[in-house]
Amino acid sequence: MGQKVMVSAITREEVREAILDATDHLLARYGYRKMTVDDIAQEAGIGKGTIYLHFASKEEVTLSHVDRIVERLKERLWAIARSDADVAIRLRLMLVARVLFRFDSVQQYTQSLNDLLAALRPKLLARRARYFEDEARVFAEVLNEGARRKVFNVDDALSTAFALIHATNSLLPYSLSTNELGERDEIKEKTEHIADLILTGLLRKQNAPAARRRR
Repeated sequence: MGQKVMVSAITREEVREAILDATDHLLARYGYRKMTVDDIAQEAGIGKGTIYLHFASKEEVTLSHVDRIVERLKERLWAIARSDADVAIRLRLMLVARVLFRFDSVQQYTQSLNDLLAALRPKLLARRARYFEDEARVFAEVLNEGARRKVFNVDDALSTAFALIHATNSLLPYSLSTNELGERDEIKEKTEHIADLILTGLLRKQNAPAARRRR
């Protein structure tokens, strides 16, 4: 009996992932407004009714797709945070990753990004507080480590982490229109510049030259 329950649970998760994968493809192909639940079902190779077993609406499917992007980003941030790299290098990599990971996740449908934002912005904004709080906790762990090692001059790691989040939020795809988004290299350069300015402010003076040499 237990084995059957496990197989059933795995199957439900696989179906859910297939629905979100299909949504990703269709956002690139049609954009949010033109995409329908019928389209998602056909792309995923399942019946329309199956989608409603997992999601209440097209809106919920799309918001869950965004949730999945952020969950994968958090996994990436934790991987960097717990790596063996110098703590200052880890922090810089994390700042760049939080912007570029999102950019890479939606760049294939940047032409329909304005459409998506217009339709879902209120719901996305409501979710962003949770996204940013989760990310800030990852950054706070690295900041605390840096403070313990006397690499960073930080009094309140969580407050500082939120400041880092806010400093890079203006470069996120969900904060920019299609015209403002620009090319990946341009976004990367801007993010790295912000990261370097942040590190200059955080590093204790005796650590700044070493951090620059290791980049």
